[in-house]
Amino acid sequence: MPMLKHFVNFYSPGTFISEESTQDIKSWDVQKAMKMADAIAERYNATPYGFRFSTRERKDDDLDSSVTKTSHMYFLGGKIKTLKDIQAENDPSNRILISNMEINNIKRVVVNTNSYKSVLPLEKDDVVLNYTPPKRKESKTDG
Repeated sequence: MPMLKHFVNFYSPGTFISEESTQDIKSWDVQKAMKMADAIAERYNATPYGFRFSTRERKDDDLDSSVTKTSHMYFLGGKIKTLKDIQAENDPSNRILISNMEINNIKRVVVNTNSYKSVLPLEKDDVVLNYTPPKRKESKTDG
């Protein structure tokens, strides 16, 4: 019997690469995914900056399922900045960001501070949602 299943993959800031959490979802429902994001906390209490949907399918004679469709990225809030915006800030700490944007022809980025600051390219079809992360309790560590 053929199988079709939908997933939402959440992305949170990580030390070197993004942390990822994948969960089942009945359909590509943006509002439902936003609510699901509220409950996610990765290492060091990092919370999602965005998510992407995918659909996996498997036919009767397939050994495993495969991704047959993916969505663009949905960013959970953030501020859109162009290269000119960042250059105008005249902040020396943006030197590498500016260089990367120029070299890679990146026109816009989204700056997200839901937990740790993430600055990521904003592609043509990506969406920045109106989203406010939930208030979280501060985690305490024993010195």
